[in-house]
Order: sequence, then structure tokens, then C-alpha cells
Amino acid sequence: MSTTVEIDRRFGNPEAEATPWATAESALRDSELYWLTTVRADGRPHVTPLVGVWVDDGFAFTTGPDEQKTRNLEHGPQVAVTTGVNTWAQGLDVVVEGVATRVDEVATLRRIAEAYDAKYAGDWHWEIDDGGFVAGDMRPQVFHVAPSKILAFGKAPHSQTRYRFR
Repeated sequence: MSTTVEIDRRFGNPEAEATPWATAESALRDSELYWLTTVRADGRPHVTPLVGVWVDDGFAFTTGPDEQKTRNLEHGPQVAVTTGVNTWAQGLDVVVEGVATRVDEVATLRRIAEAYDAKYAGDWHWEIDDGGFVAGDMRPQVFHVAPSKILAFGKAPHSQTRYRFR
């Protein structure tokens, strides 16, 4: 995947430098909690915290078939995923914009399940069955967000870096 990195001088400290892609990707890979924004059928936003993993150059998450996220994704796959810290002068916030696609291919599901196991130390252990995940009575759907744009907001000094993918 080809990545274009550019700092937006309109926002932040004039002396700030672009956040390297490796730093933003590390935040996406290592964060424990994310916020997913989807859009309801009537256009209202829906935001919810969730766990997820950065795998195959994108963000993977699960959701139950009857959850609001799933209903929203049925009519519009565009999403935003955010992670970061709630401080003003330290840390990094990252926003991923992209399209969420349902995952049902076994090899990809295996990679995602292994990433959950490794990251969350067994708290989220998934078996694979009929093109999805299974754990006891839970049968969540698995989605992968391929980024179209990622923004990183540095805080010391303040900066905004944009990453575009081809």
C-alpha cells in the first residue's frame, strides 16, 4: 500500500513536523479502545466505544447482528474510527476514515482472530464458523475498515498530519 504523508500547516504549530506514518500506525495497532462512528438511516450519527485490531493495513472490529452498528452499516458502509488520549498537550489522536466491509473469508478471519488473541491476552478469543466468529452463544459479524484517509493530531507541538492510501 502506497502512503502519502503531508502536514497541514493551517492547523497547529508552524514549527511542527509531520507525524511519521510508523508513529500513527503504532497508535492504531497498540490502542486498547477505539470509537466507531456510523450513520443511521435517518442521517444521525451513532458513536460507540469498542475494541478492535489493526490488521491487513486496516481496522477490524466485531458487532452483533442486531446491534445499531450493524443496522447502520447495512445502508451505509462509510465510517470513522478514532483513538487517542483525552489530553490537550501530550499524546496523539488518530482518525481513520474509510469503508467497513464484512469479512467472511476464513484466512482473513483467522488473522483477525489471532490479532485479537495476541492483543487482548485471551479476553477476546474467537473461533471461526460459517464465515464469522463464534464464542459460546455469541456470533458477531466481523468488519474490516480499509482507510481512505487517516489524520493524526499531534499535541506537543500541535499538528495535523494527513495520510492518504492508494
